[in-house]
Amino acid sequence: MVLYLRTHTYQPSIREIGEQFGIKSTKTVSEHLQSLADKGFLERDPSRSRGVRITGLDLNPQTVTVPCYRDLEDAVAGRRRGPAPLSLSLDRQLVGGKGCFMVRCPGNRLAAVGIEDGDFLVIEPVLAEELSTGEIVAARVAGVHDYYRLRRKGGEMSLHAIGGAPAAVAAASTRVKSSSLLLVGRVSAIYRRMDSAPFSVSDTTH
Repeated sequence: MVLYLRTHTYQPSIREIGEQFGIKSTKTVSEHLQSLADKGFLERDPSRSRGVRITGLDLNPQTVTVPCYRDLEDAVAGRRRGPAPLSLSLDRQLVGGKGCFMVRCPGNRLAAVGIEDGDFLVIEPVLAEELSTGEIVAARVAGVHDYYRLRRKGGEMSLHAIGGAPAAVAAASTRVKSSSLLLVGRVSAIYRRMDSAPFSVSDTTH
């Protein structure tokens, strides 16, 4: 519920809570919520569809919780499976649009554009029509998810592999149509730690 609230700025409905935990009966979800309310963790307003409030919770409206994955493939698969193993709270202005997530930079693959091993990339889901020349995007080409520099010329777009890309992927970089581009999103920001702390799997929101 905390992660949902940080992401959407409003509470989940009883049905959405049930979907998250695989509970089909809204009555069962309501009973769980009432049990938490009886223990003082929640306050409930039966007259509202999202009438559940977590007591003692101070959420900063200027931040949003972003799911964080080990790599791009993990993110694509993980977003279908459920919650990410780690979440980071970031400034809303840094994150960008709804649905953003973070992945770790793949080694030194993106060193040519100043992104280093250990950096975390903020990926923002966008439509192909919203992209501009020079932006770095995450897309699927030849069955592989990777990062590319996007170029526009007239009404055409082309994806250019960034230095260090696998030969097969680099060879697949070519002109693409907006309707056929398997776009994951654009790299809108990076998060860089200045120490050598490793990526760790945790259920805690930082």
